[in-house]
Amino acid sequence: MVHGLWMHGIVFHFLRRALVRCGFRVETFSYPSVRRGLAANTDRLAHFVAGRDAEKVHLVGHSLGGLLILNLLSRPVAPHIGRAVLMGTPCRGSHCAAMLAGIPGCARIVGHSMRDWQEVASPLTAGVEIGVIAGDRGVGTGPLLFGLPKPNDGIVAVAETQLAGATDSLTLHVAHSEMLFSKACARQVAAFLATGHFLHDGDERP
Repeated sequence: MVHGLWMHGIVFHFLRRALVRCGFRVETFSYPSVRRGLAANTDRLAHFVAGRDAEKVHLVGHSLGGLLILNLLSRPVAPHIGRAVLMGTPCRGSHCAAMLAGIPGCARIVGHSMRDWQEVASPLTAGVEIGVIAGDRGVGTGPLLFGLPKPNDGIVAVAETQLAGATDSLTLHVAHSEMLFSKACARQVAAFLATGHFLHDGDERP
């Protein structure tokens, strides 16, 4: 699991426990999301993934963490990577990050990795199924301070999460950070990792 900007792997405590209960062995990857650039952090992620002793390694990224995963999947990667889930990831660029970076003195806090990101242009690794989860509970600074387009999760617009070539996508009524603690989100992540598809209307179980 790969965290987002200004975060640490500890934020996955709830999701980690939920996935362990579903039978997954879970590890978290922490990285300097502000100080290091996208290429350097992706190198660190590639090294981390290569060192996992497992037949298949699935990847779960929240926000900026999903961009590291996409950047990794645009490179030749180890054949044991299985599926990937992106939660609230601004695949098509971040309106809020661009607005914040344009404020004098604020570019530094956006971080090098976010500023380095461009919408993925290179072909993604063949055979890796990617699921995209967006949120539409627009509670946060994005709509109030930066005029973030609706619908959004308060930080990332639903339209910004869209990824050409994604295997499946889903919008949940959660805010950006709530994805880390949402039972519905955890259930959907587990479903995609297990089957390659989310639970849509008619598939959901109580």
